Amino acid sequence: MKPRLTRQRFGCFAALAFTVMASGLAAAQPYPARPITLVVPFGAGSGTDITARTFAQAVGTELGGATVIVDNRGGANGAIAAQLVARAPADGYTLFMTTNTTQVANPVLYKKLLYDPVADFAPVTAVAKGAMVAVVPTDSPFKSIDEVLAAAKKNPGKLTFGSGSSSSRMAGELFKQMSHVDLLHVPYKSNPLALTDLIGRQIDLMFADTPTALPLVHSGKLKVLGYTGAKRSVALPQVPTLQELGIKGYESSYWIAVYAPHGTPPGIVRRLNDAFVKATKTPLVKDTYERVVYDVFTTTPEGLASFQQAQAQQWARTIKSAGIEAE
Repeated sequence: MKPRLTRQRFGCFAALAFTVMASGLAAAQPYPARPITLVVPFGAGSGTDITARTFAQAVGTELGGATVIVDNRGGANGAIAAQLVARAPADGYTLFMTTNTTQVANPVLYKKLLYDPVADFAPVTAVAKGAMVAVVPTDSPFKSIDEVLAAAKKNPGKLTFGSGSSSSRMAGELFKQMSHVDLLHVPYKSNPLALTDLIGRQIDLMFADTPTALPLVHSGKLKVLGYTGAKRSVALPQVPTLQELGIKGYESSYWIAVYAPHGTPPGIVRRLNDAFVKATKTPLVKDTYERVVYDVFTTTPEGLASFQQAQAQQWARTIKSAGIEAE
């Protein structure tokens, strides 16, 4: 005797058939079929945030008019955002625009991380390189790097420098190490917060990323004492490098890159790589890079993985030589 197809069973079969059909249609939809979230590990106004908002528009266009939403998740030196992306679905709809802070510095600076900067992510591409400026308040008594060094040597451990990212901190730590002075480090959740206290004379000095610092320089709130790059910036030709100012061999820079959660389909990763690389050639991104003093730096996904590995080794050596203990 055949089983009777009741209305209830028919409803279940119909629901199942609809689910299978819907899943098939979703799988057949070209990527992207819905908005993409670009997570940033630092607060609004930071260099990474400015970069992300520029790329959100440019990459959206390259992806056929897709909507790209920037989601700032600052805190814990970028670890909060890193954990969020590491645990997100690997479907290409949650991306991570971050820096060497989360991907190479944090594993050395912290004894315990709740994410793995290699195993938890699929590299997409690097997008930029930059350096920092040594800045003080406009009304600071220090008019030059030499005056800062003289005061630091006269009063060891009294002068302070703030940082809201690992790149900013490492620039200050290298300055201490290579100029043989003792400065007190004051940590912040983000560089904009540190710069606010710098303007208010709560701290004495800061090595800040150019996108965050230069608007305050141009508005007359800060003055630049030196540039941390290996050579002078074309955009800041009047600002000498710290090497020129007597700190031989000094160079400190940072980079910005894009990652997806581990397991993201290779086809989607390649599509994203193509979109971000093409975006760096658009007038919008070029104009932003000129304004914030960035250099275009792109890679293949495999190239970013290799670059990150080399950078991790370099940062580990630098942090160890600077005598910084993991927290």
